[in-house]
Amino acid sequence: MNLKKLIAILAVVGIGIAGVITFYVYTNAFTANTTFNQKEVFVYVPTNSTYEDVKEIVKPLVKDIEKFDFVAQKRSYSSNVKEGKFLLKKDMTSFDIIRAMKSNVPVKLAFNNQETLEKLAERITTQIEPKKEELLAAFLNPEFLATNGFNEETVLAMFIPNTYEFYWNTSAEKIAEKMASEYKKFWNEERTAKALAKNLTPIQVSVLASIVHKETAKIDERPRVAGVYLNRLELNMPLQADPTVIFAMKKTSGDFDQIIKRVYSKDTQGTISPYNTYINLGLPPGPIAMPDISAIDAVLNAEKHDYIYFCASVDRMGYHDFASNYAAHQVNARKYAEWVTKLGINR
Repeated sequence: MNLKKLIAILAVVGIGIAGVITFYVYTNAFTANTTFNQKEVFVYVPTNSTYEDVKEIVKPLVKDIEKFDFVAQKRSYSSNVKEGKFLLKKDMTSFDIIRAMKSNVPVKLAFNNQETLEKLAERITTQIEPKKEELLAAFLNPEFLATNGFNEETVLAMFIPNTYEFYWNTSAEKIAEKMASEYKKFWNEERTAKALAKNLTPIQVSVLASIVHKETAKIDERPRVAGVYLNRLELNMPLQADPTVIFAMKKTSGDFDQIIKRVYSKDTQGTISPYNTYINLGLPPGPIAMPDISAIDAVLNAEKHDYIYFCASVDRMGYHDFASNYAAHQVNARKYAEWVTKLGINR
């Protein structure tokens, strides 16, 4: 066999081998390798996961785990696992899957209307990796509280209801720091100046806003309700806010899941708590719930009037009837009490 024939044969064999290798790589890396029928699914890789952990996580989602493993080894993913939330799409190839597993997808973290810090932590932990206990430890860390001007009673005021962007595996400490930063951004010069004009600190505004929020769900009525409470503060009257009594009753019992729709004199006078604004002057020591932005701005932009009383209206459901004197208020209150009794609401 002459040299030219040998070279030709070797060339053909080389091409054949290259073709086989190319075909092998192509079928492993560039053919669809998903099992799910949805358009897309999210994969969560916990902190400190190993490559073996990741394989167990994705195994139900891929047709051939060996193809996934082949690309993972070639793309150095097996030695460089990424933690977080990742988006996989139907009919992705193994190459696409590995590429997606390197791109942490942000989470839109949302919360509002939480009554306690514990309930807030429960809400947050359904959306990101840190556990409730980790979040509470970060939020209540004495150094963190002192640095940001809060205590255990007031820290709920730091959380402004909104939607925030985090990575799923963000640590509890980083979340706390971000919330403190967002709080400072929210309390800009304009809002701070409006609070000061009412002789209130931002935290005191949030405390009062939490009461306003609980008193009425009608956003257009909140500035008027806020005006009533500001009038009472100026007159050195007790706020006498039923929501504070309800909160005090729940806090005293430790049961925040109970439903209390009606407050009696035995509750207003017999519930011994700094949160009971029937027996204590001024604002309670902390928010009785997480006020939303409309409630905070309602306090800052409270309606100016001479009302010092209000009672739930039976003619305009969800709204209140306001009064400037006690006699007029008694008429409204009696009307409401008779209506509630007729409905059979006893607690």
